[in-house]
Amino acid sequence: MDNYLEYTTMQGDTFDILALDAYNNSFKSSLIIQANPQYADVLVFDAGVKLKIPIIPAEPASTLPPWKR
Repeated sequence: MDNYLEYTTMQGDTFDILALDAYNNSFKSSLIIQANPQYADVLVFDAGVKLKIPIIPAEPASTLPPWKR
């Protein structure tokens, strides 16, 4: 992935909170961890850590019929 947003953490941020904010899905935290392997062992961030948040394509709305997804 070459497209990233740079994010500076706030005290108490976690990968799942960041994924929920970025992707509306906390289960996508692995994408952020993969983009920032040097912080993979961090559970709760201190303020001021610069992270890369991958930009991923939006998923189609589940209310659309399958041929429009």
